[in-house]
Amino acid sequence: MSIRPYPFCALILTVVAVPMFSQEIQKLDPALDKIVGPDSRLERVATGFNKWTEGPVWTREGILLFAEIPANNIIQWTPGKGASVFIHPSGYEGSEPYKGPEPGSNGMTLDADGRVSVAGHARRNVWRMESVDPKAQITILADSYQGKKLNSPNDLVYKSDGSLYFTDPPYGLQTQGDDDPQKALKVNGVYHLPGARQHKPGAPPDRDQLQLVIKDLPRPNGLAFSPDERFLYIADSGKRQWLRYRMQDDGSVTDGKLFLDASTDPAKGSPDGIRVDKEGNIYGSGPGGVWIISPDGRHIGTIKVPEVVSNVAWGDADGKRLYITASTSLFRIQLKVPGVRN
Repeated sequence: MSIRPYPFCALILTVVAVPMFSQEIQKLDPALDKIVGPDSRLERVATGFNKWTEGPVWTREGILLFAEIPANNIIQWTPGKGASVFIHPSGYEGSEPYKGPEPGSNGMTLDADGRVSVAGHARRNVWRMESVDPKAQITILADSYQGKKLNSPNDLVYKSDGSLYFTDPPYGLQTQGDDDPQKALKVNGVYHLPGARQHKPGAPPDRDQLQLVIKDLPRPNGLAFSPDERFLYIADSGKRQWLRYRMQDDGSVTDGKLFLDASTDPAKGSPDGIRVDKEGNIYGSGPGGVWIISPDGRHIGTIKVPEVVSNVAWGDADGKRLYITASTSLFRIQLKVPGVRN
């Protein structure tokens, strides 16, 4: 696999100043007061991106990486410096123009060693950078299941034992549909890869180790563990719902149940990327912005965002700043509870 970083002269993107929005937080439950402070304000820190940004992750180097999917880029945002292209191409690597709407990579996460793992999306695999460098060695962790090519890995998360979970809907395929001629797998699965963190740099994927743990969701998307790892949360963009599964010792999941339904909300946006804080609250893109959901499944508030939200990530030294990727912009908001880094 080759990655071609842009020449330096092409790195700088137009970045606006940092305007402060009036407090656009919908409070639905008194529990929100423990999360959102009186001075919490939504900020737009960068804008002008191509239609759809996704997959943010805050690295140990103190920078935020996120995907600009239609442009086939991974973007680097550095405090005080702004945004620049970190990797191109991040997904599709063919010489002919991509015929679908989403040629880039998608979700990103860190393992316990601080390495960035990437849902390859149009690249149709899951890969890891061995260091946070556009010229870093790349290790492919997964690319097929039972001899059939993956659809388009969308989002991913590590468990503390070093195993990796990822979702595989068809959004990175050319038609984005279940009847896409390139779609080899009948399911849009959720997969478990034991020992992903321990996988040797540069070694080929352990294809026989990949396990299909959920196969009945129409469009599995973002996923996150509860802080104690007893539960796995998954956003289903097809039904506009969040679900919760009970984790088992062998890495499988059971007892899948509806956690919260957003299907009747008329606002733009759907359940997509999700993160949790250290108190077990869930933060997920949803209709109108970022939905804040209590550990028992109550919608306690929404951070209203003036663009359609795709995903979120915890950043800054204290882990209390929530970074939000949306249609063409990157936003952030300071909160009172630190997040679970991933």
